[in-house]
Amino acid sequence: MEPIRIVTGKAAAIQLANIDTDQILPAQFLKRITKTGFEDALFFNWRQDPDFLLNHEPAKSAKVLVAGPDFGIGSSREHAVWALRDFGFRVVISARFGDIFRGNAGKQGLLTAQITEDETSQLWQLLDADPEADVTVDLEELTITCKDLKLRFQIDEYTRWRLLEGLDDISLTLQNEDAIAAYEAQRPTWMPTTI
Repeated sequence: MEPIRIVTGKAAAIQLANIDTDQILPAQFLKRITKTGFEDALFFNWRQDPDFLLNHEPAKSAKVLVAGPDFGIGSSREHAVWALRDFGFRVVISARFGDIFRGNAGKQGLLTAQITEDETSQLWQLLDADPEADVTVDLEELTITCKDLKLRFQIDEYTRWRLLEGLDDISLTLQNEDAIAAYEAQRPTWMPTTI
């Protein structure tokens, strides 16, 4: 997983609340057997509308998604995180996230930056006035900057550390590779191994 420190880029402002994982990635795409290649499925039903925000620049190449409260609610669909990441998003900003979605995001290298609803509205207003404005999200400083607006965001410390270090579940386990190998080396040969 690629570490995240500072993300700067265009932002897509989807000004809706209660966006669930089935809207982010419809169920028919859950049959795919890989963890990549979901960019075509992101918001699939909404993108059938030619006027939908993500069908046009600058939102089409945005790195930051600014959504309404309760983003990623619903089923525990890890594929929704994969689709956001594959489309090019590195950060999702919202006032509230579904708990399982937030957990999945942190494990897959997608930063979920939590701000208040009022702060979200301020950010939306700036992006409405200037859709080409860059947004900078600084995970080290816990700040979001757009033009003259500077906000502080929340994220739990453990997820922040994992994202800064670029550690997914496998990378975390491999930090103990020497200890695992030493344990397996002394284990009787008739017992199962993990290597």
